[in-house]
Amino acid sequence: MCSSDLYNRADGKELWRAHAPAKQIEAYHKTEGSPAASTPATDGRRIVSYFGSCGLFCYDLAGKELWRFEMPTVQTAYDFGTGVSPLVVDGTVVLLRDQKTDPKLIAVDLASGSLKWETRRLGPNSSFCTPTIWDTPDGKQIVTPGYGRMIGYDLHSGQEKWSVQGMPATCCASPVVMEGLLLFAGWSPGDAADDFKMPAFDDLLKQGDADHDGSISRKESVKTFLNGFFDNNDTNHDGKLTREEWNASMKFISQGKNTAFALIPGGTGDVTATHMLWKQTRGLPYVPSPIAYRGQLVMVKDGGFVTAYDAKTGKGICVQKRGVVSGRYYASPVAANGHIYFTSLNDGAITVLKAGTTSPEVVATNPPLGERTAATPAIADDTLYIRTQGHLYAFAAKN
Repeated sequence: MCSSDLYNRADGKELWRAHAPAKQIEAYHKTEGSPAASTPATDGRRIVSYFGSCGLFCYDLAGKELWRFEMPTVQTAYDFGTGVSPLVVDGTVVLLRDQKTDPKLIAVDLASGSLKWETRRLGPNSSFCTPTIWDTPDGKQIVTPGYGRMIGYDLHSGQEKWSVQGMPATCCASPVVMEGLLLFAGWSPGDAADDFKMPAFDDLLKQGDADHDGSISRKESVKTFLNGFFDNNDTNHDGKLTREEWNASMKFISQGKNTAFALIPGGTGDVTATHMLWKQTRGLPYVPSPIAYRGQLVMVKDGGFVTAYDAKTGKGICVQKRGVVSGRYYASPVAANGHIYFTSLNDGAITVLKAGTTSPEVVATNPPLGERTAATPAIADDTLYIRTQGHLYAFAAKN
C-alpha cells in the first residue's frame, strides 16, 4: 500500500492521508531507493502523486481522489527503484517511465486523467531523473536525459524534436533552464575517461570467491566491491554473479559519457555539433541536479566538492573545490536570497554558501539532523522545508 500525505505548513499537523493500492511493490535498493521516492506535483488546486508500483493518482486539496491512472509495477534498470517525479504544465501531467521493457513518455489530462498521448522511447533506457520543461521559440518542450541521448519532445504532441549524443549511462540529474539556455551536468560509473574505474570480474573473484567456483555468491559479495549491491547485479536472480553477467553490465555502462553542457534552442534532429554552446567534464554530480543561479551553473559532488561554471560561457569559476560538509549527496542544491543550500545524505547536515563567488564562501554549517536526507529541500515564503528519512522540518527566522 502506498500513500500521499498533506501537512499544514503553519504547524506541521497532518491534514489528510490518501492510500494508493498497489498489487505489488516495485523492486528497489533497500538503502539507496524507496518505493515512495517521487515528489508530488500540483497546479495549486490538484495534487498528483506517482508510485512506480501502481501509477498516477490525483487528489483535490481536501484529499478526495479525483482520478487514477493505473500502471503495471515498474521494473527499473538494475532494480534500483523509481526516481522520477511527474510534472504538471499547461493542464497536462507529464511522466517519464523509463523501464527495462516498454520505456515511454506519457501525457495525461490533468482535469480528467485520460491519456493525451504516449511516445515509445527506443533502445535501452536507464534514467532515474525527472524531465524538464524548456520554453523555446518553437514551443514548450519536454527534455529527457537518457541512455546515450538527451531528447527534446514537443509538449503537445509527444513528437521527438531533437537529441544530443553522449550522456551518462544512468542519468540521475535533471536538466535546468536559465535565460533560454538548457543546462545539464551528470555523472555515473563506467565512463572510460573518468578517474573512477569499475573493477574487472577477476578482481571481484580475488576479493571474494572463497569456494573458487568462478562466480560470486551473495555471501561472498560482502567482501568485495559489490557489498550491498549484489542483487542489483545478479540480473537473473539465481544467487550467483557470473562473468557473463558482470561483463554485460560493464559493456552497458561503458557506453556512458559523463558531461556538463549548455544548449541553445531552435535545433531539430541531432544537435550535438550545432547547438551545444559549451561542454565540460569535471566536478560532475552523481545524483543531485545542478542549480543555475546568478549566472552560474553550480553542482555538488560526493566528498563535499563544489563546482561552478559560468552558465553562458562554460568557463570554470570554481572547479572541484571542497566547500561543503564531506560525504555523499542525493538532494539537489536550492537557493534563495543570494545563498545556496547543500544537504548531505548520511546525516542531513546543511552547508550554506554565498552565491556568485569565485571560490566556496561558507555562510553557515548547520548541525546534522541525524537522519538520512535524500529529498531536495523546498523553499516557500522564507521557510526552508526539509524531509529526512523519518521527519519533516520547517526552518524560518524568528519573528
